Amino acid sequence: MRWSKAYIPTVKEDPADAEVVSHKLMVRAGMMKKVGAGIYTLLPLGLVVTRKVEQIVREEMNRIGALEVFMPVLSPAELWKETGRWDVYGEELMRLKDRHKRDFVLGPTHEEVVTDLVRGPVRSYRQLPLTLYQIQTKFRDEIRPRFGVMRGREFIMKDAYSFNRDDACLDRTYKDMHGAYEAVFRRCGLAFRPVLADSGAIGGDVTHEFMVLAQTGESRVISCPNDECAYAATDETAESIIENTAATQEPRPLAKTHTPDMKTVEEVCSFLKVEPRNLVKTILYQADGEVIGALTRGDREISEPKLRRALRADVLSMADPDTVRTLTGAEVGFAGPVGLKGVKLVADKTVTSMVNCITGANKTDYHLTNVNYKRDFSGDLVGDITVVAAGDKCIRCGATLTEYRGIEVGQIFKLGRKYSVAMKATFIDEQGNETPFTMGCYGIGITRTVAAAIEQNHDGNGIIWPPSLAPYQVLVTPVAVSDEATMSVAESVYSGLCAKGVEVLLDDRDERPGVKFKDADLIGIPLRVTIGSRGLKQGTVEARIRRTGATHDVPVENAVEEIMRLLSEVY
Repeated sequence: MRWSKAYIPTVKEDPADAEVVSHKLMVRAGMMKKVGAGIYTLLPLGLVVTRKVEQIVREEMNRIGALEVFMPVLSPAELWKETGRWDVYGEELMRLKDRHKRDFVLGPTHEEVVTDLVRGPVRSYRQLPLTLYQIQTKFRDEIRPRFGVMRGREFIMKDAYSFNRDDACLDRTYKDMHGAYEAVFRRCGLAFRPVLADSGAIGGDVTHEFMVLAQTGESRVISCPNDECAYAATDETAESIIENTAATQEPRPLAKTHTPDMKTVEEVCSFLKVEPRNLVKTILYQADGEVIGALTRGDREISEPKLRRALRADVLSMADPDTVRTLTGAEVGFAGPVGLKGVKLVADKTVTSMVNCITGANKTDYHLTNVNYKRDFSGDLVGDITVVAAGDKCIRCGATLTEYRGIEVGQIFKLGRKYSVAMKATFIDEQGNETPFTMGCYGIGITRTVAAAIEQNHDGNGIIWPPSLAPYQVLVTPVAVSDEATMSVAESVYSGLCAKGVEVLLDDRDERPGVKFKDADLIGIPLRVTIGSRGLKQGTVEARIRRTGATHDVPVENAVEEIMRLLSEVY
């Protein structure tokens, strides 16, 4: 490809709305252009990289026996109502009506559609396991689209669905898919780690996220440094041993204290001169229509995924201020468990051993001191509902947990029979019984993987593509296109590499060398071959490796062979 015939509209300045490196560089490198909030057009350079990720994914899916299909983006609301997800999925579900006022969904995922596809035609256990996958555009009505294609309203995803005879069959498929995902991300040249995660609106009891390690990642991952243990999970899903200070004091009499305008943990603790760990937070939620009060230590946050699982709730949301005022008789910020009526209390396990703690008094501008569990209040339900932090102890081996940041690029789920039972999708088992399918689902964010690769592979000058994802393998850069000798060698190297099947971009623009070199670093091609009059006088051209900056003087007479040798080292 000749640059003059390509469409690579590079940009000098970062886009004003870009917060992360991948967003900045994908726009600046001419890979994509914004259409609207969270909506982007992939330009030729961006599409080439995206297709390379797709091909890697497709090869690994095919390798484990998954079969490719292509389901519609648009699906009728009736399918989503069969499973209850029409109501459960929430406002992120992109809904629309056709001209007949019938409800439809632009799919964020396809569990309902694929289950409908299989129920009926797949009737015998002999047809199982069956895994179907597709690579397709998905939609999500993000409340705050950001980070370019990492959190957009429209994105490309690989989603796969397995139909299995039973749990043992699902376990085998899940293991195969786990291995395939590891192969995909290794081939993409990424440093990654699978971690235990929350299933969210997808459902299921077991799920792993695949995290690309990057400081700009949205996700916090808690991990055990003990290699033999290797425990790792998202911070909201992770379990840990949280040590409470041993209670050495006797319970003191309950007291009410005036705390004017002190609503936050920080304000209350500063005013009363206590540590946040001595305060119990009470946060009101609505869980499937029931109001509950979640209790945790003041220096901790509520894990909503854990809370939702503890309650076995489909829909969990923060209670609105009016509900808080009605139930507590106080403004937001002064809720507490003592004497709170009509609210189910869910206490984190750390709360049960606290002595003489501080809580809201259910009265505006007041808090209670010397509150004690059992004596003054009790949880209707006690469990682990707290976000884990670095420094906690590993639940498996007791080592001190560490934290790093990651970008989720894939997730796999054991769904069980959630969808097959709801949609009456069954097969005839070996005993002749009508049995619901045991299902799994497996997603990879294709465009997210492109962005994650950039987050992990860049420097101050631009992108440094992993070789397997690079839009071109070699960039041939003649310094002066007006010089006949320079262009003759450039054309010879270009055509020679093309003849050997190398993906080559020839920068035949009539631009200053500085502009060409800056653009070359920006778009990140692994190997740049520079042809200039100074080198040609010595009978050489310069080959520069983008990742290391190492340069090699290559003789003109066997330039193609030497470049091929360097390429084999890079790849």
